[in-house]
Amino acid sequence: MPGVDGLTEIERIGKLTLARQPAVVVLTTFDADQYVLRALRAGASGFLVKSTPPEDLIGLVRVAAEGHTVLSPAAARRLVAASADSQEARDRARRLVESLTERETEVLGCLGEGLSKAQIAGRLYLSEATIKGYVSAVMDKLGCANRTQAGLLAHDAGLVAG
Repeated sequence: MPGVDGLTEIERIGKLTLARQPAVVVLTTFDADQYVLRALRAGASGFLVKSTPPEDLIGLVRVAAEGHTVLSPAAARRLVAASADSQEARDRARRLVESLTERETEVLGCLGEGLSKAQIAGRLYLSEATIKGYVSAVMDKLGCANRTQAGLLAHDAGLVAG
């Protein structure tokens, strides 16, 4: 990309005031830990390598557009390992989670598990509309641009088993 790298552009997109943030999926030849983490923390909904079969890309982009996280298998393994090793990220996440109510913390844990609104509603015996409200409140309180960032924060805070 002339003049700016993709990671910087994801950060710029995340700072835009939009009615609905777009789902951004990184497609790259670089899958080093620092790129995966920076992209997801900046607001990307997914991180895929160019070796992903073209027929899979279409489906994965659609999944990301529906609000889910998509990761290449290698990126997912390294992401979990790198996230677990960062004491600073754990401390920051725990401080942020302290601002949540007990129910909001439960919802955040479910987001960290990758559950959909319907799945969270079923688990917590609440309506999907109520869960949607909780998800919005959690993301606002935590300063997360999307469910992916909230899920990472849930992992960092220790709300989700390894």
